[in-house]
Amino acid sequence: MIHKKLLAFTLTELMMVLVIIGILILLALPNLQGLFGQAYSLEAKKQLKYIQTLQKAYYQQNFRYTNNLEELRFEAPLLKSAGGDALYVYEVVNALKENFVVRATASEDFDGDGQLNVWQVDQTGTLKETTLD
Repeated sequence: MIHKKLLAFTLTELMMVLVIIGILILLALPNLQGLFGQAYSLEAKKQLKYIQTLQKAYYQQNFRYTNNLEELRFEAPLLKSAGGDALYVYEVVNALKENFVVRATASEDFDGDGQLNVWQVDQTGTLKETTLD
């Protein structure tokens, strides 16, 4: 029998490639932290737009806005800390006859800087990030 040597990578070569990939990921990770916060804020934007739509419907029936999310029949998604997947807490800041402001406050600090991300929406549907995380 003739012994043929197969061409293949050695374990050492494969380990070196994995180490290099790991180093590249560690170098890129701090630059990607901001992208995580932007992705998480999509939840707040979507829910605030939904609450604004509910407030408009409530206004059509009652000729005023409400301070109570239960009157709107808005059921906030379950927070991550309680076993759900939501990252924001929703509250009506003020609701008068002609206007309202609803706030979404992050339940955790996404980038570790000590500030929680806060978004607001008003009766015109204007979304505004009041505290940048």
